[in-house]
Amino acid sequence: MRHLRFMGFRGTILTYAKETVFDHKTGTEHGLGIDAEKDTKSGNCSNIEVWRKGALETVDLLGEGDQLALKLTGGGPRVTAAFAADELPPQQMMDALDEVSIRCKERGIRLLLDAESQKFQWGIFRAGLELMRKYNRDGYATIYQTYQAYLKSTPATLAKHLELANNEGFTLGLKLVRGAYIGSDERSLIHDTKQDTDDAYNMIAQGALRRQIGEYGAPGGKPFPSLNLFLASHNKHSVVTAHKLHQQRMKDGLPTVPVGFAQLQGMSDEVSFALLQLKNGQDPSPQVWKCSTWGTMGECVAYLLRRAVENRDAVSRTVDEYAALKAELGRRLRSRSFRSRPVG
Repeated sequence: MRHLRFMGFRGTILTYAKETVFDHKTGTEHGLGIDAEKDTKSGNCSNIEVWRKGALETVDLLGEGDQLALKLTGGGPRVTAAFAADELPPQQMMDALDEVSIRCKERGIRLLLDAESQKFQWGIFRAGLELMRKYNRDGYATIYQTYQAYLKSTPATLAKHLELANNEGFTLGLKLVRGAYIGSDERSLIHDTKQDTDDAYNMIAQGALRRQIGEYGAPGGKPFPSLNLFLASHNKHSVVTAHKLHQQRMKDGLPTVPVGFAQLQGMSDEVSFALLQLKNGQDPSPQVWKCSTWGTMGECVAYLLRRAVENRDAVSRTVDEYAALKAELGRRLRSRSFRSRPVG
């Protein structure tokens, strides 16, 4: 992961792959890398204990500037049963999440809770809000929830969470993605067109940067709560526009929120490098991360299948990626030449 920092990235987001996927078409759950349920001698669930150890091992792999991403359904059937009922997971799982959250907060690491199958998502949101209430109390978000712009319900969900953050005084960690479960989630929950999803993504991202989403931050509306933003997207227009808006608002002394950017490692390098090349004069460079996933082959299968779906348009991006890599090479050569130029 060090080579990414050398290339100019802020660091790596390392995702522990263990998860459970619900296929709406077949009505079945697939626990990937999850063994048959059994209790330990202490009466605890073995799957939750394995997940806890894996999550902490992932934290130990992180270096300076790196972040952690977790899939809570990796805790196994007891956890997913609670999530499917829109309930908090068993106390053993909440204790494990507390342990991981404390470790992250002590090291200044963000903990990004991934979005998952819609069957489980409402319970995941409930658990994430509990963690935010505990660990996002100092104006800085350690815990982030992931909101999927392709879901028609996301604006209403976000409004509810803005209300909770406003009333209860915690910082809302908002990680925004377009969505990755189109192959398994109920299609009617998802926007009808890609343009609708793009519009929803840009509306939320730019609204957060302006500190105005719906009635929150609007003239005569409710106060905008403390919020930290993380934009994960392979759409160049969305992220470049967001960065420029953020920079302009800082220059003009207008209210905005802290923002970071991320793309998957091995995908959309032209987007990542385009962001890194936006440093202009005294303006700070955008903070950009690359996201990697680790685990056994069985644990990573669902992740790899989702990436295959996303990569169906990879051929169309090849020319853009080549141009981006060429421009980045030229930038580094010019920078090295300037640094080595003799003085006087």
